[in-house]
Amino acid sequence: MDIVHASTALCERRMITVERKDKSSDILSDLPEEILKAAAKVGVTREDKSNDRAGTYFQLDENRIDAAINKRMEGLIEIMPIEEALKKYAWLKDYSWNLVPKDKDEFTKEVAKNGKGGYFMRILKDADVTFPLQSCLMVSDGERQRVHNIIIAEEGSNSRIITGCAKHPHAQNGEHLGISELYVKKGAKLHFTMIHDWAQGTKVRPRSVTNIEDGGEFISDYISLAPVADIQMYPKAVCKGKGSRAALNSILLAKGKSNLDIGSEIVLSGKGSQGEIVSRSIAKDEATLIVRGRLVGKSKECTGHLECQSLNLGEANIHAIPELKVVTEGAELSHEAAVGKISDVELVYLMSRGLSEDEATATIARGFLDAKILGLPEELEARIKKLVDEAAIGN
Repeated sequence: MDIVHASTALCERRMITVERKDKSSDILSDLPEEILKAAAKVGVTREDKSNDRAGTYFQLDENRIDAAINKRMEGLIEIMPIEEALKKYAWLKDYSWNLVPKDKDEFTKEVAKNGKGGYFMRILKDADVTFPLQSCLMVSDGERQRVHNIIIAEEGSNSRIITGCAKHPHAQNGEHLGISELYVKKGAKLHFTMIHDWAQGTKVRPRSVTNIEDGGEFISDYISLAPVADIQMYPKAVCKGKGSRAALNSILLAKGKSNLDIGSEIVLSGKGSQGEIVSRSIAKDEATLIVRGRLVGKSKECTGHLECQSLNLGEANIHAIPELKVVTEGAELSHEAAVGKISDVELVYLMSRGLSEDEATATIARGFLDAKILGLPEELEARIKKLVDEAAIGN
């Protein structure tokens, strides 16, 4: 695969030129240290012997910095800017704006008309990508980012993607509009992890749809732990193929004056398709947290389960809205939802074991938002624990 060489990017509100020292996929090594630290907060890191990556895409605002793949992955994956991919592959037009209509809402219309940037990732047929692909979309202060992403996991492939959306170190506000269309082909497996770390004044409007063919499997993990002005997102997965499967997981922490309206939907239309939506969330201070989940059973032999659990550590507003819809006989769907506070019994028990009240509260919250099952990098897992501890003890 071709490696896209360094171009220019807006960094700290000025133009800088990123000089590539060699043609390795470690494109992040030439960026300012504070940019690297911000990217690391969302799981996007430079290569080293203990933390390898299959490929990397990095974008600041609507200016691409670089995209490249690990040399060992040549012939297995492709990563490039979406504009470049559409020029290179005429057939890609059939995938672009196919799952997400341009006129879906005001935000899709805006990206379709004025968007610039975004990535194209393609995992080729039968490729087993042992190291994750990664991307970072960063927004600087007061900027508006409008991107369109397309991911295609070809037949029989197996891969992991970690994509982080982050604030520039000096950003206080901004806007992110992101359209993502994901295609999981026959027998393919795609594990997709998205991590948001926005500035307190950021407005965020992602729109995402995934189509899963026969025997395909899609696992999505969404993590949002930093204060943010306003997020509204409702990713959708369509299990169209026979025996297809989707699992949508989310870990949310709403604090300060954050307003989070987070939902997920799985449509089960393939014979024997399976879907699972699991959400764990904590809210405190003056935050508003709306957690939505929707399962739609369209096949006689489909099964699905929705689980939504939220913990209120203060006077926040939490709304859990689970929804099941069956349009054909034979579909089996279930749900459970719970919103509550930390039990006094649990606190007393842990305090009797020698923990302070703050330590006991943090221990319960940490267990509630346990990210270990997501298989995240150790550094990111440690940061999640730290943020949850701080929220639990009032920082």
